[in-house]
Amino acid sequence: MARIKMVDEADATGELADLYARAKQRSVAHVVPDILRTMSLRTDFLLAIDAASRMHFSDGTLSRAQHEMIASYVSALNRCRY
Repeated sequence: MARIKMVDEADATGELADLYARAKQRSVAHVVPDILRTMSLRTDFLLAIDAASRMHFSDGTLSRAQHEMIASYVSALNRCRY
């Protein structure tokens, strides 16, 4: 049982539904990641976090694959499934 109240994809409307659709398109698994859904009650905050995440994981000095590898390693160190 989730401890954080989240808006399910089926219940999302307006700006949140649009953001969910874009997140789902970008997802390799074609799902809305739970980490985004945890912020679904604050669409303004979710939009900012989503924009920062897209910038962080874009190619630059490091490739997206390298960003993902670092994020996965840090998550494993912290025993976090994300």
